[in-house]
Amino acid sequence: MIKEPVGRTAVEPRWLSSPEQRAWRAYMDGHQRLMAELNRQLQRDNDLSVAEYRILVLLSEAPDRSLRMSDLADGVLSSRSRLTHQIRRMETAGLVRRTSCEEDGRGVRAHLTDEGMERLRAASAGHVNEVRRDFVDLLTPTQLRVIAEVFELVDTELSTRPTK
Repeated sequence: MIKEPVGRTAVEPRWLSSPEQRAWRAYMDGHQRLMAELNRQLQRDNDLSVAEYRILVLLSEAPDRSLRMSDLADGVLSSRSRLTHQIRRMETAGLVRRTSCEEDGRGVRAHLTDEGMERLRAASAGHVNEVRRDFVDLLTPTQLRVIAEVFELVDTELSTRPTK
């Protein structure tokens, strides 16, 4: 027997229709396969994970190639503790360095090192080619626009919704 959490009453779910279920499963399967393929390519060719690549990209685009750890965590949609472990590993590899925030002394900033920038440059062409081959070139401009609109909507809704 499934028990409802305290303070909640059972609500009959709005089951997915066949077209809704098809769309949901296609998204889940396609997204998982695409991310696995992108991760394999980055690991094979550059010894980087997709998560590391994303961190390097965000730092490379930031002023002075530096972000507060809290802002970086928000940018990569990661918990602060998970990001701290990731940055520690990347720091050991020489890709980033951490410093105390000059603004208030309480926070920590992550800085992209010259080595990290070189690794990002080396990885970028292969990664973009893979993204183009396995995603962009499979779609029409209209499909790309719709995907962008849909996931911007989803991201906006979920990022502004209070957490429970």
